Amino acid sequence: MKRHAARPRTRVWLFDLDNTLHDASHAAFGQTSLAMNEYMVGHLGLAPAEAARLRQHYWSRYGATLLGLVRHHGVQAAHFLEATHRHPGLEQRLRTSLHDRAALARLPGRRYVLTNAPRDYTMRVLDTLRLTPLFDGVISIEDMSMFGQLRPKPDARLFRHIAVRLRVRPVDCVLVEDMLENQKAARSVGMQTAWMRRYLEGRYRGHLRGGASSGSNAGFKPREVGVHPCPSPRYVCAKIRSLQQLLTLG
Repeated sequence: MKRHAARPRTRVWLFDLDNTLHDASHAAFGQTSLAMNEYMVGHLGLAPAEAARLRQHYWSRYGATLLGLVRHHGVQAAHFLEATHRHPGLEQRLRTSLHDRAALARLPGRRYVLTNAPRDYTMRVLDTLRLTPLFDGVISIEDMSMFGQLRPKPDARLFRHIAVRLRVRPVDCVLVEDMLENQKAARSVGMQTAWMRRYLEGRYRGHLRGGASSGSNAGFKPREVGVHPCPSPRYVCAKIRSLQQLLTLG
């Protein structure tokens, strides 16, 4: 019997958007937080201090303020997302690195954006930074409903669903992002993880044409069968400060 060669495995990269592909702490987070507070004051009748406290509580508990508002206050997701992500002047504040853009273009495998942000905002960011052609698709919060319920990151069910949707095994996926809660959930279903640390605590000071930040080249090399063990913390397989470092990963 003639034996057929095994089909080569294709790595699938899942990139978070904010504070992974661009400096959202500088461009958007302050405006988003303010808009969410104002929305909760105007539509839920809360005092400003209580709105700010509840926003942070829902974000910490669910990974997305929206999820708490939907579950506990009957807020319509589409209405909330449109009202809180208008971001006038966003394009003028966006910044990333030409070196990161070049690294994305060289990265082998399929590349997707996986973000809890709404699609319109996501596309504004990607289009302005000329990143859109480098991705095979965008999975935004509008695509994260299962059985009529929103399941955004860090819900592990979302990561299983994404692997099925993309017709890959979880072990062939790499989640690249800044939030450890999301890394832990992705790792729990067998995905590889890369923790982007460039924009943490507002340390990044680059711009659209700035160079990539320096950092360690810690990497991982998944085995052909099974899941590669990760260094401490166990759910973080690599710590990076630039997307260029992904090119060194096995």
